[in-house]
Amino acid sequence: MAAILSQQDIHRLLQQEPPLVESYVNLDEQVQPNGIDLTLREVAMLQSSGRIAVKDSQRLVSNLAPLVFDGLDFVDLMPGAYIVTYNEIVHLPKNVMALATPRSSLLRCGVTVNTAVWDAGYSGRSQSLLVVYNPQGFRLQRNARIVQLVFLWLTGETEGYQGAYQQENIG
Repeated sequence: MAAILSQQDIHRLLQQEPPLVESYVNLDEQVQPNGIDLTLREVAMLQSSGRIAVKDSQRLVSNLAPLVFDGLDFVDLMPGAYIVTYNEIVHLPKNVMALATPRSSLLRCGVTVNTAVWDAGYSGRSQSLLVVYNPQGFRLQRNARIVQLVFLWLTGETEGYQGAYQQENIG
């Protein structure tokens, strides 16, 4: 049966090579009882349409235009959809997967983050979809904690993620 990793499990996996998560901003603040908070590195606007087809070779992701943070490292977002990139690089063992959920403070501001599954064996600096529903907009600071990544033990080891996003946004 799958189980959610405890804070102790997370700390133990942070000590392995490669660590479960690296490039974090403040580990003491980010590690939670049931996961680890991911922080904001970049916000980008979608600049083109995208395409998902039956064959991965026909996939076309949208072009992005990164937004500029102001002198206090904030960006003002109007209602709409944005792509966020996290600071943290995640290295999942072949027996651990992860799911993310927005922090409740975001939801209380009329903002959410939609994410996909982090497959066992994935390694990279992920991106997600941030949606501002608040008609007044939203002000977001670089390095703010925006989602909590929750890790789940699998019932066994898998061959691991081999998709197009392996090693994404590293470097």
